[in-house]
Parts: sequence; structure tokens; C-alpha cells
Amino acid sequence: MLAGRRVARIGLGAMQLAGGHVRPAPEPELAVAVLRAAVDEGVNHIDTAEFYSAGRCNELIRQALAPYPEDLVLVSKVGAEHDDQGGLVVAQRPEQLRAGVEANLATLGVERLDVVNLRRADAPPGILAEGDQVVDLDSQLAELLALRDEGKIGGIGLSHVTAEQLRHALPAGIACVQNAYSLLDRASQPVLDVCREHDIAWVPFCPLGSAFPHLPKVTGHPAVLEAAASLGATPAQVGLAWLLGTHAHTLLIAGTANPAHMKENIAAGDVRLDRETLATLDGIAASAG
Repeated sequence: MLAGRRVARIGLGAMQLAGGHVRPAPEPELAVAVLRAAVDEGVNHIDTAEFYSAGRCNELIRQALAPYPEDLVLVSKVGAEHDDQGGLVVAQRPEQLRAGVEANLATLGVERLDVVNLRRADAPPGILAEGDQVVDLDSQLAELLALRDEGKIGGIGLSHVTAEQLRHALPAGIACVQNAYSLLDRASQPVLDVCREHDIAWVPFCPLGSAFPHLPKVTGHPAVLEAAASLGATPAQVGLAWLLGTHAHTLLIAGTANPAHMKENIAAGDVRLDRETLATLDGIAASAG
């Protein structure tokens, strides 16, 4: 469940459909085909943001899927925007969060976003808040609560937060948390523990470490390769299957612009890790927290 909506445990992250951070943008026809194929395969949770490629991801989603299926859950993110030169900058002030929600509504062509994640900018990696962009969490939550009361968003999520920040925000009613987390990067383990404690949906981004150059790559680890060969699965499927086992409310948003990879990612839900394999995987981490 996500903000009261039933979703498949494996969804689709849309960032790569417009190029993302490290890849050239695919042809629009391919991006549209991936989105439509994902929905045909049962995906009903799509994660996006207006600041992904300056709204291009949202435009592709609308082109591919509008009018949207009734069961489709659209999740977006605020906290950053593009400047006049096309660079990504923080946008943490309450009025900027509201403007971000309005922009998402416009480009997606909807009157309500099912969930909006607040992307904090307190610590690296990524862009950092400075000056008047250093905003207290309570002020941001107040604006998102107002937007929820107005019916413009259904649920409030948090992204790139600490366990302390999550605990502080709990009275607002947090639908989900998005932090970087993978088999090889477990620095956000304390945040996951809070999600488990309060039955909050856990939506790890960069689940395979492939979106950013600095992250450890799950699919190249020897233990993952060995497990994949033993199970008759792909290394990516092993990494995703391990994540699904970390919390009953884990929801995956692995991104891809490759239709075959998209289907492989969905099939990760059918991979079962035996006790020995799971113990081996649990014991490895390039970064533990």
C-alpha cells in the first residue's frame, strides 16, 4: 500500500526515460513504449519529478499514459528546480515547494498527485542548501500539509532524510521514505529501521547503484554474480529480490529505458533467495551505516 492505494511492489522510476544523470536521453518513442509496456506488465506505481530533465519525464508520462488508468499511482518529488541556465538548484522554501507541486500537476495533466516526496538538501551527495535555502523541516511540512488539505496531494513522503528527521515528521503522517539504499550501500539502515517500526513504505532509490558514478555497483559484486548463476536469475534480479526482503513494505522503483530490462526487473518479484544465499548477501556491504 502507498498512501492508501494498493500498488505492485515493483514500480518504475522515470528519471532515465529522459536521460537521467549519466545517460543520454533515449528516443521519445522508446520512452513512451517503455511506459506503456510497464503498465501492460502490471506496473501501477510510477515515480517522477518535475525537476527530472526540466519536466521532460512528466511530459513523456502524460504522452504515454493519459488518460491515466484508474489504478495508476503517480508519485513526484519537490525540493529542487532548474535555473535559467538549465542547471539543477535547490528549491527548499515553502513557496518553492508549492510551485513545484503546481508545476507537476500542470505537466502531468492531473488535479491531484497521489504522493509528493520532499527531497531534503542537508547533506551530500547531490545539491546542498545554503543561505535562504536552509529551511527547517517543520515549515516545509506545514506547506505540504496545507497542500494535502487542499486536495492537491494525497500523501506526504520524505527523501534524503535521517532517522531523526523521519521521527520528527511522523505526526504529519508520512506515506513513504525514499533514500539511497542497496545491497552494497546500507548507510540509510537507521532510516529503514524507523520505517519498519512504523509500517511506512520504504522506497529505496539507486537500488542497484547504477544511477550515479560514485555508488557501488550491485550487479558486479562476486557474491551477486554467484547467486545469480546459482538461481538462474540476472544479477539485477538478485539485488532487487534482496531489497524486497528487507521490509514487508518495500516498494521498488528501478529505472530503465530498456524494455527488456524493465521486464527483468518486474520478474525479480518471483526470485526466491534460499537461506544460504540470503546469509551470504546479508553479510556483504561496501558501505554500512
